[in-house]
Amino acid sequence: MMNKIIIVNKESGMTSRDVVNKLNKILGTKKIGHTGTLDPIASGVLVICVGKYTKLVDHIVSLDKEYIATVKLGILTDTLDITGNVLDKKDYHTTESQIKEVFNSFIGSYLQEVPKYSAVKINGKKLYEYARENIEINLPKREVSIYELELLEFNKDGFKFRTKVSKGTYIRSLINDICNKLNTYGTMADLIRTKQGKFSIEEAYSLEDIENNNYKSLNIEEVLDLKVLNLNDSNAKLVMNGNKLNLDIEDGDYLIKINNQDEAIYSFLNKEGKIKIKF
Repeated sequence: MMNKIIIVNKESGMTSRDVVNKLNKILGTKKIGHTGTLDPIASGVLVICVGKYTKLVDHIVSLDKEYIATVKLGILTDTLDITGNVLDKKDYHTTESQIKEVFNSFIGSYLQEVPKYSAVKINGKKLYEYARENIEINLPKREVSIYELELLEFNKDGFKFRTKVSKGTYIRSLINDICNKLNTYGTMADLIRTKQGKFSIEEAYSLEDIENNNYKSLNIEEVLDLKVLNLNDSNAKLVMNGNKLNLDIEDGDYLIKINNQDEAIYSFLNKEGKIKIKF
């Protein structure tokens, strides 16, 4: 079984599941997971975990993300992006200075409403399934953090911006909220995820690259900031059985290796280490 992490540059027009399905065939394994859904309209960084590294998915999903988004002003769609049905149109007289002022107001944390066309589940059913059946449901709100907002372009039709955000942030919803503050409508016309954690689009590979074996995979130490602890004594047996460790070491998260093989991630506090992930 191969265990690796691959930074994929997802093409627009594909779902994240499409990428996984293609990699199942290319890599010859079904044990593959992605670390943060990108809408079909979106392209860019999609971190893929293969083999036992699929257990890292939740950790990598939690990394901050950076995007470049393009907004078309004056229209509102049901999906909050350009692929949806137009619900309404509105005149706008937006200026560059107004956009920058509104951007400043979003820096920090706020409660963001999840879009109705999303895979978030309510009572075991995905929101987009309710939407497709025209069933009205109260959309949940989640606290998200907006770290950076930078206006890149502004023209008569809309604008382009770069943003760095916390996990769980929907850029479609952020655009909708920004445009509401601008007293107009706006919909996402394009989206590129340029970074996830420390991994940028410049390091990402196309599916064609991967199919041609023209790519470099990563290991856990290159993805997560972990200290490494090699064990070859009685403590190794404790790790193998998923037990706690008691070691006089600095607090923090450690990758535990046994015979140079990744075995677990432990979190140490006041000498006590508790298991976080067992590979």
